[in-house]
Amino acid sequence: MKQMATKASRTRQHIIEQAASLFNLKGYAGTSLQDIMMATGLSKGGLYGHFKGGKEEIALAAFAYAVNSVYGKVGLETRSVDHAVDKLKTVIAFYREHIFNPPVEGGCPIQNTAIEADDNHPALRARVVEAIQEWKDRIVHTLRKGMEKGEIRTDLDPGEFATYFIGSLEGGILLARIQQDRTSFDVMTRPLLKRLHEIRLDQ
Repeated sequence: MKQMATKASRTRQHIIEQAASLFNLKGYAGTSLQDIMMATGLSKGGLYGHFKGGKEEIALAAFAYAVNSVYGKVGLETRSVDHAVDKLKTVIAFYREHIFNPPVEGGCPIQNTAIEADDNHPALRARVVEAIQEWKDRIVHTLRKGMEKGEIRTDLDPGEFATYFIGSLEGGILLARIQQDRTSFDVMTRPLLKRLHEIRLDQ
């Protein structure tokens, strides 16, 4: 029984991983069940055997997987960095480096999904909102720890700064990918890097 459960979980994970790239590249509307069947080698019945909710349930699981993949890789870069400001600079450097070779094929899953799911897919939109909030919470946590350690000015509003941080990165990624040039990302993040320098206490 355990072996069967393990095989089922492996198959489910295989579906999620293949679908994550498809949805991130082609969008929800542009990805059909047939596409997922071809990518996974499974029949329609095989897909529904693991995802009774069909395409939407697969899309939700694939989005969660894609976002967690990005967070995981960012975490590997920042884990060994001690100073709060340097952690956030490392995040900026990570996204700059991966503009054209993102952790999940197709680009930033939050950005890609947000554009399409804004009005048409409330369940996906809700997951995007949750993902942005989680990202914001991570930044706020880093900033508050920095304040506690005397690394960052205590008059900073962590929530506002986190929103500014995310907006600068996402705007820079969007323009850079459209123009196929990192210059726009650098323009968008230059003021952010300057602000990080300004809030740092132990210069």
